[in-house]
Amino acid sequence: MSQEAAFLKEETEKFENLRKELSDLEELNKLEVKGIEKKIEFFVKIIKDEEFKTFLSGKYDRASATLSIYAGAGGQDSQDWVTMLLRMYERFCQSKGFKTKVLHQSFGEGGGPEGRIGTKSVTIEIQGIYAYGFLKKESGVHRLVRISPFSPQKLRHTSFALVEVLPEIEKDIEKEIKIKPEDLKMDFYRASGPGGQYVNRRETAVRITHLPTGIVASCQSERLQGQNRERAMKMIYSKLYQLKEKEQQKEISKIKGKAVSASWGNQIRSYVLHPYKLVKDLRTNIETSNTEGVLDGNLDQFVEEEIKSKL
Repeated sequence: MSQEAAFLKEETEKFENLRKELSDLEELNKLEVKGIEKKIEFFVKIIKDEEFKTFLSGKYDRASATLSIYAGAGGQDSQDWVTMLLRMYERFCQSKGFKTKVLHQSFGEGGGPEGRIGTKSVTIEIQGIYAYGFLKKESGVHRLVRISPFSPQKLRHTSFALVEVLPEIEKDIEKEIKIKPEDLKMDFYRASGPGGQYVNRRETAVRITHLPTGIVASCQSERLQGQNRERAMKMIYSKLYQLKEKEQQKEISKIKGKAVSASWGNQIRSYVLHPYKLVKDLRTNIETSNTEGVLDGNLDQFVEEEIKSKL
């Protein structure tokens, strides 16, 4: 079955289930069943999500995705920030019914408060229809301001992390990207967990470098080296395809006379936990004081406003 046919089948089944659920809610409402308000509230949220999907009409918006987070300058604080962002995105994906899986995680140093171990970089796979569409605008620099839990003097600290979101590229797209075997460098190593201990005796983890561009992809989630290599190659293809599209967009921007900013300088959202609480998107100016809710995965208002503002 083609991806398009599978998508249409799943959408048809979904709307049939929603129709049945609405009918059930109407009956329960008539019977004044206790707790019906929460069921209705949840149903309305699902309908709003489906309505929002009409804004997701990009080439890869219906695709699954990979999301990577990289610690910026700032040592343990920035590594802790990566771990916080990882949890935030996992919670968001869970609320959307997407399945997540850690493909690669490079842990930081131990010795933090409460035994916390940060993350230097992490890549997760996000499986689900519209996963890329929902998360594509999260790419960019995320800034955190707080009292550092790593500072004995309780000093305020600013941390940065870079988020990168890529669509899962279909097989036929790989034909458009020509990769010479000599352009790839493959490193094999044993996967490690928190604290640096190895979780495998064999060198099953794979890191692939595309030498002409310096693009790197790693995977350690599978038991077999071949499977990790295949997943890492998928990420290489996705990154190269996105790079190709960015270069085309640069040419268009040059013709239009628009400057293209560097990706690391593209700060998109600020999370302030001290001296006040505020999360603000610097592109849409949407903000909220509910920092706990946002860090717990409640990103809908930011995700939706940014996508709608670009239409």
